[in-house]
Amino acid sequence: MTVDDYIAAYPAEIQERLQQIRSIVFEYAPEALEYLSYDMPAYKLNGRQLLYFAAFKQHIGVYAMPECMEAFERELATYRHGKGSIQFPYNQPLPLDLFRQIVEFRVWQTANAPKKK
Repeated sequence: MTVDDYIAAYPAEIQERLQQIRSIVFEYAPEALEYLSYDMPAYKLNGRQLLYFAAFKQHIGVYAMPECMEAFERELATYRHGKGSIQFPYNQPLPLDLFRQIVEFRVWQTANAPKKK
């Protein structure tokens, strides 16, 4: 199964949102490695996990690491979120500008993380 297969398995309106997220990832991280992990689209950059996303019954879940949740605490206040996850409900527009900021932050983090030994 590929990321294309994953996205194609959903109704058109959900596919559109998943493609928007995917496009933003490649806008800010064109060299990111795209693959499936934990049965969801995943991206690696600079040898580090960038983020994951997945479609669920009522929302799209984005998994962008705990530091991201801290950095965007105020912006995420209106969304259900956990230590490293955010839920974007289908009954609300996808906050594309916020998602761009999150991806840009994660790209910066992966570029500036200490080198693995």
